[in-house]
Amino acid sequence: MKPPPLHQYLEYLRLSHMAEHYEALAREAAEKGWSLVDYLQRLLEGEYLARQERARERRVRSARFPVVKTLADFRWDWPKKIDEMKVKHLFRLDFAEKKGNVIFCGTVGTGKTHLATALSYEACQRGYSVLFTTAIDALNNLHAAVATHRLPAELKRYLSPDILYLDELGYLPMDKAGADLLFQLISQRYERGSIILTTNRAYKQWPEIFNNDAMIASALLDRLLHNAETVVITGKSYRMKDQIEPPL
Repeated sequence: MKPPPLHQYLEYLRLSHMAEHYEALAREAAEKGWSLVDYLQRLLEGEYLARQERARERRVRSARFPVVKTLADFRWDWPKKIDEMKVKHLFRLDFAEKKGNVIFCGTVGTGKTHLATALSYEACQRGYSVLFTTAIDALNNLHAAVATHRLPAELKRYLSPDILYLDELGYLPMDKAGADLLFQLISQRYERGSIILTTNRAYKQWPEIFNNDAMIASALLDRLLHNAETVVITGKSYRMKDQIEPPL
């Protein structure tokens, strides 16, 4: 009985890149006089790189970024004040290795979300799992989970990724129930995984976010700021650039 073609074995083993390229690579090997070991190494290397690229693409899709931003696209000349060296150091991702946090503080339009997204995207490229959510969406989902007795499962969704990216904390106030849910989330991630967070409020203003509850604000900050890096950005809104500096 004649054995099946080689590509069927490769497809069965889910070696899709090898199945697609083994014949062309074999012809190249014959033309260039490669040894069998060299041929196999090139073939396996191609499969490995293709799998790595697919894994990166899956991580980016799973992160659910509204848009992808990169550090190369950031306008360093726009903020009035930002520690460029500190930001660039964060892209080494030492904080993720140590399960630390990164908090970007600044007023609207100064680039907090751009840098937080770029940092999260870089983490995806480097093998970390990431989940993006706004703080309000996370709280709404947790509230709904409480109402339907699914809170442990919903919390697990936010606890599972290596990095949880919480955007826009402080834009809307939250009641005590919301503050308690956020505290549960942050407490359970404490030293288990990293948080990248953006906020438009200075730390001294955080009680205002939580209905002037200084105790819950202090407890949250205690867990967030331990093993954390804070990046403060000041300046005018980049989204208002054309109104601030109209074209000539």
